[in-house]
Parts: sequence; structure tokens; C-alpha cells
Amino acid sequence: MWEYTKTVKDHFLNPRNVGIIEDADGVGEVGSLACGDALTLYFKLDDHKRIKDVKFQTFGCASAIASSSALTEMIKGLTLEEAEKITNDDIAQFLGGLPKQKMHCSVMGRDALEKAISNYRGEAEKKVEGEIVCECFGVTDIEIERAVRENNLTSIEDVTNFVKAGGGCESCHDKIQQIIDETLGREPKAKKKGARLTNIQKIKLIEETLDREIKPALKKDGGNIELVDVDGNHVLVKLQGTCAACSAAEITLKHYVESKLRELVAPELLVEEVQS
Repeated sequence: MWEYTKTVKDHFLNPRNVGIIEDADGVGEVGSLACGDALTLYFKLDDHKRIKDVKFQTFGCASAIASSSALTEMIKGLTLEEAEKITNDDIAQFLGGLPKQKMHCSVMGRDALEKAISNYRGEAEKKVEGEIVCECFGVTDIEIERAVRENNLTSIEDVTNFVKAGGGCESCHDKIQQIIDETLGREPKAKKKGARLTNIQKIKLIEETLDREIKPALKKDGGNIELVDVDGNHVLVKLQGTCAACSAAEITLKHYVESKLRELVAPELLVEEVQS
């Protein structure tokens, strides 16, 4: 259960400025329903180019709704130049703080405001800059670097809390750590021997090792091997060709296949043959 401030609860239960401005001067959309959070922000300017009306529509958690509501209250009466100086940290402080796991909601508000201002100015929507690091949530190295720099993030967990990167399959954790180290000017941490692999990373390494190291050797003798499944540390395989009928199949599995996988993937792996 998240610990929310009274202000967060108030803006969640009684959100301000919910709705649509049909003739909005600026509109900004961020997020997606697929990743669980989405926000559309609308604003209208007065004759003095100040924000006279602002509304939002949010699909998301309590923090997303509260952050959006707070942002609309913060920018009323401001010029666009004043509004674009607002940071995600300003939004969180306005709410009296957010759980660290929910800081990405304030980032979403900041991003929506930036897009709405760009929309008003007639600026072409920015193309995705940089390289996609987190495939699960479509987060780039540029976005991660910005989050690290602006918020002094120091860990993968921090990055996940702010921009969601790394919160899915976890296969991007090494790259995120590299970006953190480079942005903060730190020496890269030495990778611990035997560091825990995610299941996806483990399967990928097993497949790569089979293709690169094991299959070529077996094929020379007319045999082959197929990966059937990975259940924890149990690697289930099926021998093919001459290997399937070979009297030394058990030796091949234990003294060659298993030893190679233990050496190149993880020392606790156990290889078992699946019979047809």
C-alpha cells in the first residue's frame, strides 16, 4: 500500500480541471493505455498570452490523476515561458511528495505540458531520439539520461520509478546501469561473477550457447540438439540425428552440453533429455 500525502489524496478524490477544451490552443498527449498510463493536456490562452484555462484527461493510477490535477492548478495564469520551467520535481513537491515508485507520474505531466506547448508553437512533433533501451515501455537512452541528470538518479530502481524503464522483463538493466554510470561520470561497476539472470536473459544465453558452441560440434557427427524448455535451472532438451540413438547420449548431455552451459551461462544449470 502506497503512503500518499493528504494533498495527493485530495487531488485524486477531487481532481481539478478534468475534461476537454474543444478549441484548445495547445494539446499534448503522452503515454499509452498499453503501458498503463496515458495523459492528454489542453490549454487555452487569454489576450495576454497567459494560460486562462487548462483541462486534462488521464487514464492511470491515483498518482497519475493527482499529478495531472496538480499540474493544471500550477500553470493557470502563467505565460508559456513560465510554465515550461516547471519540472516533474516541482509537481511532486506541490503534492507534498510522491512515493518513489510513482515519480514517473510527475514526469508524465511534465512531458505532456512540453508537448502541448510545442503543439501551440506549431513545432513538428519530435521524432523519437536515441536508441530504444527498454523495449517493454519504449524508453530511449536519451530519456533515461535526461531523467538521471535532472533528478540525480543513482540506481536502476530509481530509473524505473521515474521513467518505467527496466520495470518489465529486466533485460535492459545492464544498459541502464551503463547510462547511469556514464551520465554521472562514474566508473562502471564490475559485473559480479554469477550475477542473477532474469529468466529471459537465461533462455537467450542458453539459446546462443547452443547455437554457437554446441550444435556445430554435434552436427559434425550427424547429430543435433533442440531446446525444448527452461524450467528454473532445469534445461530440457531433445537430442536429434545420430545423437538420439547414441549409446553415449547421457555422457554427451552431462559431460559436454551441461558442462558448456554451466561454464558459459550459469553454474547451477542441469540438463535433462526429453524423450519423444
